[in-house]
Amino acid sequence: MTIVQQLAKHFRDVHFGGNWTSVNLKDTLADINWQQATTKVQDLNTIAVLVFHVNYYVSAVLKVLQGGPLVASDKFSFDLPPVTSEEDWQRLVSKTLTEAEVFAGLIEKLEEQQLSEDFIEGKYGTWYRNIAGIIEHTHYHLGQISLVKKMTAGK
Repeated sequence: MTIVQQLAKHFRDVHFGGNWTSVNLKDTLADINWQQATTKVQDLNTIAVLVFHVNYYVSAVLKVLQGGPLVASDKFSFDLPPVTSEEDWQRLVSKTLTEAEVFAGLIEKLEEQQLSEDFIEGKYGTWYRNIAGIIEHTHYHLGQISLVKKMTAGK
């Protein structure tokens, strides 16, 4: 298995299952309704905000993988549009999972040598660093989502 194939698998695993943590985004979100997803617990981000935040970076890098420019800013990464219905929530979950699969497929198409090249420009590090970082970022926030889910269960 090549490094790009391994990265794509690791990315898919955190989204769809098969990683050694036995936790993934799809299964974790499967039984969450929009009310639970938008329930605020103390000063923590809601599940919906965390899902938006995780997908914000995937979506931005996906556009680069598709040949477009990098258009993203950390200051907007938590700016979830209002989720006021089950349809809004399911649209967010569907977008997140659909873009994750497309993202993984495009990772697989990268040339191995591209992984050590600058991502857009040197200040962002290499392609490898950015892809691995998105995987780590997803695992980190998946842990938060899992905890907030437990805290909002039955509310």
